[in-house]
Amino acid sequence: MNPLTETALRFAAPWALWLLLLLPLIAWCTGREGHTPALVFSSLQNLASLGKRRKSRSGAIRLTLLLAALTALILGLARPQKGKQVSQVEASGIDILLALDVSRSMLAEDFTIGEERANRLDAVKQVTQKFIEGRPNDRIGIVAFAGRPYLVSPLTLDHDWLLQNMERIRIGLVEDGTAIGSAIASASNRLKEKESKSKIIVLLTDGDNNAGKITPATAAEAAKTLGIKIYTIGAGTRGFAPVPVKDMFGRTVYQKVKVEVDEPTLRQIATVANGQFYRATDSKSLSQIFQQIDQLEKSTVQLNRYTQYRDLFPWFIGCGLALLALQIGLEQTVLRRIP
Repeated sequence: MNPLTETALRFAAPWALWLLLLLPLIAWCTGREGHTPALVFSSLQNLASLGKRRKSRSGAIRLTLLLAALTALILGLARPQKGKQVSQVEASGIDILLALDVSRSMLAEDFTIGEERANRLDAVKQVTQKFIEGRPNDRIGIVAFAGRPYLVSPLTLDHDWLLQNMERIRIGLVEDGTAIGSAIASASNRLKEKESKSKIIVLLTDGDNNAGKITPATAAEAAKTLGIKIYTIGAGTRGFAPVPVKDMFGRTVYQKVKVEVDEPTLRQIATVANGQFYRATDSKSLSQIFQQIDQLEKSTVQLNRYTQYRDLFPWFIGCGLALLALQIGLEQTVLRRIP
């Protein structure tokens, strides 16, 4: 990330600005009262009023151009510069893979978004989005799983692209089921080649392992060997949850379905892989869990700042020379003085 910030104007040779104090003296010396008319008349009686000593209008124009030219040249000599401050943020070195359950049971509406009832998947998306937005310097990827896992997004620092892909997650893209072991193995495979100081899997599921060829315990041991830490979250209210289904007339009705989260297996996974187990029974507790994980895996960010300066003196010198040339040109033409 390289945000640019404009800085105030500065002068590389500020001592030259003292020369501006000479301008009032030059103005006073050059702008003193001009000579009286040099024409001779047989009688000055009728022209007495025209013989008063006065400043000429052409002289004022020449003086103004001269002072403006000298001002621009002095400012150019002081070397004005405009800077842009560049901030370079180095990535923290933390890689996070989110493994999200998208089995049909995630349609259960025992969570809320605002004051509205929402299904588990929509609530998880909302909380996960805030988690991602709060970690701009970490590489984050997403694996979704039901009967088998599939990659939603590889590890990336482009979190806008990551969130766009997360919005496309929906239930029914793969066969139903809950392949927890396969999900951990898939996430670990995405992390194993990365050289980072910390590798983390956040596994969220609302069921027990009933699909896939790899057991959760085996996958957790493999993750530990690769130096990967796993945080597990069991999502869903305790007891029964309302699940939408279609009746014979195609209408949506709700059935109470018993929530079966395999807490012992999720605890075992977290223990083996040096992580922690959490239980989210509503939107508030789910949000708090992600906040706790965010604090436990705090990013360390190195911020380097430097300023790039661009010299503006050529513009001032050019302007000064142009005004000086204009003053000389006018003096030799339309403002030419007759002796």
